[in-house]
Amino acid sequence: MVRQAKAQRMLSHDQIWGALDRLAERAGLSPSGLAKRAGLDPTTFNKSKRVTSDGRERWPSTESIAKALAAADSSIDTFARLVADEAGGGRSVPLLGFALAGASGAFDESGFPIGKSWTEFALPTAEDSHSFALQISGEALQPAYRDGDVILVSPGTPVRKGDRVVVKTKAGEVTVATLKRRTAKVLDLQPLDPPQPERTMAASEVAWIARIVWASQ
Repeated sequence: MVRQAKAQRMLSHDQIWGALDRLAERAGLSPSGLAKRAGLDPTTFNKSKRVTSDGRERWPSTESIAKALAAADSSIDTFARLVADEAGGGRSVPLLGFALAGASGAFDESGFPIGKSWTEFALPTAEDSHSFALQISGEALQPAYRDGDVILVSPGTPVRKGDRVVVKTKAGEVTVATLKRRTAKVLDLQPLDPPQPERTMAASEVAWIARIVWASQ
């Protein structure tokens, strides 16, 4: 018995351009900013260039996509996931194992994810375009977070007293704690393990601090 193969659905014009928009957003850029960083004409990815004057769809070239991926420090696998996200209407954020969060080259000076160590984590509720996810390994953050839990971190969300936060020091240490107090000079942090003593950190030691907005518990 011969079974008829299912028809393959072709990628749409909107999916490809939507993935480029999402790629630019992940890099903290506008489409024109991404094109400029990629060494292309700044108007290459503009919406006005996506349809010709007579109404025909104009597609980005494979060369321009390759240059955009290089400029955004991303892989073709990432672009494929961005296409899939656009097709499914979902939302994904960069994901990194927590043990790797202290490594150099994982974040820029503002705490935004960079580099090629990141994968993707699908999460429709992420609102901050710079959000990223960290996967917990080991038992160091119990009882708040268990091995395998994923936390969503939002650098663009205001941090308030009582929030659970991720703090990275200029020396490369990454800490998860509850923010007890923040002044221009110090941070007072309460470890997630209640018996542990409160920690005071000089603001001058801090590279960045970001709020944890969700956890997969």
